[in-house]
Amino acid sequence: MHLHKYEKIWLTLGVISLIIFLSVVGVSAFSQNHTPAGGMETIDPKKVNETAPFDNPGVTQLDDDTYQATIVAMAFGYTAPELKVPVGKEVVFKVTSTDVVHSFTIDNTKVNMMVVPGRITTKSYTFEKPGTYLILCNEYCGTGHHMMYTEIEVYEE
Repeated sequence: MHLHKYEKIWLTLGVISLIIFLSVVGVSAFSQNHTPAGGMETIDPKKVNETAPFDNPGVTQLDDDTYQATIVAMAFGYTAPELKVPVGKEVVFKVTSTDVVHSFTIDNTKVNMMVVPGRITTKSYTFEKPGTYLILCNEYCGTGHHMMYTEIEVYEE
């Protein structure tokens, strides 16, 4: 196979650019300790309301410094009674879906997860400031998608 001189130059530049790009992404991921969100646990989407901890959604205190927020995403809403957590405490969010793919995003934080039926998605986060944070779905899930939101209140102890 014969390659023209310019084809060889562009091919070489493309391969070098790809190697540099993958090296930068790999080094930054390891140096900043990036990890994929949780989601390896499975659950039967038809039995979510019968399966712990989703049979009793809401906030529970696990120990002095850790809380768990259990939330079920479904068509156009989240099933979670009043969500209130103290500032400075770790909150472990456990979220699943009963119908279609949703997302779970807390505005102005680094919490942004895909919520897939049959999977339990987990993410922990510590709120540094008190206030009311908007939780919304960023994955188009149907005609009522724009109504899918709730709030979490972070309070001073």
